[in-house]
Amino acid sequence: MKKKIVVLGSTGSIGSTTIQIIKNNLKDFNVIAISTNKNIRKILKQAKLVRVKNIIINDKKSYLICKKKFNKKKINVFRNHSDFKKKLKLKIDYTMCAISGLEGLKPTLDAIKYSSTVGIANKESIICAWNLIEKELNKNKTKFIPIDSEHFSIWSLIKNENKNNIEQIILTGSGGPFLNKPISKIKYAKASKAIKHPNWSMGKKISVDSATMMNKVFEVIEAQKIFNIDKSKFRILIHPKSYVHAIVKFKSGIIKFLAHDTNMRIPIFNSIYLNERNKINSEKINLSTLNNLNFSLPNKKKFTSINFLKYIKNKNTLFETILITANDELVNLYLKDKINFKDIYSLTKKTVRLKIFKRYFNKKPKNPDEIINLVKKVRFKINQLCNI
Repeated sequence: MKKKIVVLGSTGSIGSTTIQIIKNNLKDFNVIAISTNKNIRKILKQAKLVRVKNIIINDKKSYLICKKKFNKKKINVFRNHSDFKKKLKLKIDYTMCAISGLEGLKPTLDAIKYSSTVGIANKESIICAWNLIEKELNKNKTKFIPIDSEHFSIWSLIKNENKNNIEQIILTGSGGPFLNKPISKIKYAKASKAIKHPNWSMGKKISVDSATMMNKVFEVIEAQKIFNIDKSKFRILIHPKSYVHAIVKFKSGIIKFLAHDTNMRIPIFNSIYLNERNKINSEKINLSTLNNLNFSLPNKKKFTSINFLKYIKNKNTLFETILITANDELVNLYLKDKINFKDIYSLTKKTVRLKIFKRYFNKKPKNPDEIINLVKKVRFKINQLCNI
């Protein structure tokens, strides 16, 4: 029987890779719906590729254009995810939640209700609202698989283990384009340099997060919440090859690590074909890479963002929303050449330490709207700090 599947955020990087996997194995899938914000051209191509009958367009103008294009075709076009959910009459086997940013939170919470399994590739939703996601997962008995390569690796390594036996978990990071550059050379580095990731093909924003290593801070927060393991057990190591994605040391003395090509097809493919005997084309084991893994500790004077980990607690609070929003806004300003590279850290630090936000440091998010409202407050303060 074909697996019923929904891909939310199908025109983004993770969503596009998911669509390609489905297209190459179409005999295995019945694609129920795909969604985008406003990338009409791409989603129309995807609709033909995977023979989908439901499309969700979140941008109003794009929705109206798309609605006209499909007026005479047997494809339903929905204005938003809520409208689609109301019409859905069946249980979905697997939903890929790949809508970027906190815009993906409500669709993710809805998808949990109608899916047997969800793959979540939205770090913002997990970091800011894991307690809300976990509540829905438990309530609906929905299986969850993290999609980011590091978290999929940890999940794979410990899923059959007693968490009390875990001594340490290491997440690896390439160090980005500035790994071997002196601090003096990167303070005022242009965005064109920061987005040139040495190993991964990523969007501009996440590439800058890699250059500052803020992405590793977020990954530690994400992992602590997903696996409910004390923050003190996590470490970050520089690994320029990006071949090993996670290392777990157990109290028994056994150390396990998970390695794969620098290609998101692998965790996505394995999350969809969980426990099934299917093959994906991948690179052969490279002995040169294995013999030169080259791990090292990150330089905290260069990668100052790592210092934010000292603020993080072993529970969900609204502080994470402040941190992730401040960083997102400041990276966007950096990409627009309105602030310098060094300002991303200094202004993020200044923002999270503002007196107005202190009361959120111990407050647990109660609902998505509370998070969205706080995001607006943080954005307003960032604009004030930057005189925009």
